[in-house]
Amino acid sequence: MMNHAPESLRPLVIALDAMGGDRAPEIVVEGAALAHTRYPDVSFLFFGDEAKIMPLLAAHPLLRASSELRHTPDVVSSEMKPSHALRQGRHTSMRLAINAVAEGEASCVISAGNTGALMAMAKFVLKTLPGIDRPAIATLIPTQKGESVMLDLGANVECDAENLVQFALMGSIFCRTVLGRQEPTIGLLNIGTEELKGHDEIRIAASILRERPIPGRFFGFIEGNDVTAGTTDVVVTDGFSGNIALKSIEGTARLVAHFLRQSFEASWIAKLGYLLSRGAFQQLKKRADPRRYNGAMFLGLQGVCVKSHGGTDAQGFANAIGVARDLVAHGFNEKIAEELSMQYGFANGLIEAQHNDTL
Repeated sequence: MMNHAPESLRPLVIALDAMGGDRAPEIVVEGAALAHTRYPDVSFLFFGDEAKIMPLLAAHPLLRASSELRHTPDVVSSEMKPSHALRQGRHTSMRLAINAVAEGEASCVISAGNTGALMAMAKFVLKTLPGIDRPAIATLIPTQKGESVMLDLGANVECDAENLVQFALMGSIFCRTVLGRQEPTIGLLNIGTEELKGHDEIRIAASILRERPIPGRFFGFIEGNDVTAGTTDVVVTDGFSGNIALKSIEGTARLVAHFLRQSFEASWIAKLGYLLSRGAFQQLKKRADPRRYNGAMFLGLQGVCVKSHGGTDAQGFANAIGVARDLVAHGFNEKIAEELSMQYGFANGLIEAQHNDTL
């Protein structure tokens, strides 16, 4: 049964799927230890193999003192299909960590495990907010103007107009809450900026967003190069295109870093140039570091669920913990539920009208 007590009245306990990720449980414990030094007010509820986790916790006495370990040998593998995980994974570390949020034992859950399984389990256990059909994965991405919010990043391969409108609403509220922008601009990712470009679903969604009042301002269609240019504060797309765009951005960043290393190793003059500009390149590395942006939230659930990149290190996992903590501390879910309760009824009616007009 869901516990609806205000987060401010409950201690901040974070449930961790200690067995999720490429290098779990080592990275999970090390990341939690780093996060605990930043946020001593947070305690952790670990779920996983006690024989593997306990020796790691023993190396961090302060973390161990503020943590609880729940033993479970079952794990959701990276290859497991979401449907199978939902049916057969009731006693896995991922499922039990999600259950802890639903039962009020934890304020939020973090996992670096199988994304599809995490989405399926979280949606089944936590349920979606009123007016939301499908949760969406959202994260912050670096741009030329600072940071933008992008969603969906892989939870929903196919989306209809209603899904895209809901993503726009949630992304705008997320941007206002996390980035503090009172009237964020919203763009729909498309293959061109002209009104006739794109498939029916995205054009219907654009028509709805132009006509209805939303928490923010609808900019219109944007293209791939607009994402990193920071043309809009919120980038909305389906999970198929969003995941490709995100991975392309990450790959481009690694490619540029590779080219830079090659260039500076080409000659002694190049190496001297690097030494003279080392401070600037360290700043560039810090700003473009994907670990800094690790931690994507499943928007639209009745509970805070954060997905960490499966291949991240301890620093990246600690940043994901920071994202979860901030979302809980700022009452993000309460804010999004409040705004959606005022928005979604009108949105659904307008969407239905738009669909009828196209028949």
